[in-house]
Amino acid sequence: MVKSLNRYLDSYTEASSLALYRIGIGILLIISTLRFWSKGWIESLYILPDFHFSYLGFSWVKPIGNYTYIIFLICLISAVLVTIGYKYKLSSCMLFLSFTYIEFMDKTTYLNHYYLVSSICFLMIFLPAHHYFSVDSRQGIRHEKVPRWTVDSIKLLLAIVYIYAGLAKINSDWLMEALPLKIWLKSKYTIPIIGEHLLQQEWVHYFMSWGGMLYDISIPFILISKRTRHFGFVLIIVFHLLTKILFPSIGMFPYVMMFSSLIFLEPNTHKRIIHFLSRLFVRFKLKTYNQDSIVEKKQFQRYKLVVVVLFLLWHIIVPLRHFAYPGELLWTEEGYRFSWRVMLVEKMGYTTFKVVDKTSGEFVIINNEDHLTPFQEKQMSFQSDFILEFAHYLGDLYSKKGFNDVAVYAESYVTLNGRPSELYIDPEVDLYPIKRGLKPNESIKPFKDDIKSF
Repeated sequence: MVKSLNRYLDSYTEASSLALYRIGIGILLIISTLRFWSKGWIESLYILPDFHFSYLGFSWVKPIGNYTYIIFLICLISAVLVTIGYKYKLSSCMLFLSFTYIEFMDKTTYLNHYYLVSSICFLMIFLPAHHYFSVDSRQGIRHEKVPRWTVDSIKLLLAIVYIYAGLAKINSDWLMEALPLKIWLKSKYTIPIIGEHLLQQEWVHYFMSWGGMLYDISIPFILISKRTRHFGFVLIIVFHLLTKILFPSIGMFPYVMMFSSLIFLEPNTHKRIIHFLSRLFVRFKLKTYNQDSIVEKKQFQRYKLVVVVLFLLWHIIVPLRHFAYPGELLWTEEGYRFSWRVMLVEKMGYTTFKVVDKTSGEFVIINNEDHLTPFQEKQMSFQSDFILEFAHYLGDLYSKKGFNDVAVYAESYVTLNGRPSELYIDPEVDLYPIKRGLKPNESIKPFKDDIKSF
């Protein structure tokens, strides 16, 4: 086994695979950043709000007023430099740092594909994606082959994402009740041709629920097999285009997944695409490589391999952390983020806060709109860690206003996947003394229903 592992680690594949992936991810991030800028989301999501929800341990990551545009500009420039492969080590680091900083500025904007892109950017730092068809390769860093594990690490990351997304769909709501797809698809009656009739059929809801689960679990294995790879690639295009049509607010996620699936194709296919691009861009015409530069030297830093292995282990372990929390995951959402649980819940809530001066008995009923944007208030209303963080903000605010021995109470009602609204946070529990952390939030009321899940 050890000999087989050593043979694998010493094996090589075409550098064009990483080069093509570098170019594609760079272009997607350029488009994404320009899209974010053009729609005015930098101002509406990061500059205008007075308060920003933060990730545990990253409360120091905040927007910096109008200078926030500079962070997006750095991200855009870094994406351009990564695309052309110029000063790749520096530009890939800057792309990861700037994109992740943007992602962490406000937890309200969390999306699985933001986390995926941030993870890909981190992984790319340690991969020799600039050794072929890049500005750097024209300046001396040039290899036609790269270690096979560098390409396989991207494949493994994508497989982890798909498999966990599929396993998460093995729950009674998704498979037995076709929820929440049944709710969403019925609302798509305005879509031409299919909306008014087909999407209203119950069998379609179950077909798409079961099909989505089976697709996620099986697609990595379909792509790995040479016999089914091209079928799998067609399946990916159909699946993600349909997802984009049905759920346009999903953003760049379908395009990221469609492009990323190219990494599973044969290396010769990647090489042909690069040769085609080289004819389009004469300046980057491929050079003839000397024999000494066919593969990267044996002194390729093995510490990169260690980092990549730890990185992949992180993505395997972190999605399992919800087992450490009591209660129904879809209700509490403790351990829900960063676990590739995609489109599993339709939740709505209504939460009001009361701040009390326990010394005088004076109290204030909070108007959430005075502190939060409509988008922030919507996300806060049904997520316990948001509610707790906002309660701390209110407690600190009113302590500064002269309240003594402050207490903060929340009355919160939430509906999950079309069920009747239930009490979510215990209104008798003072939230202000409860510390934010990894421990279960004891203020969450038990879920009255039972969802059997992975």
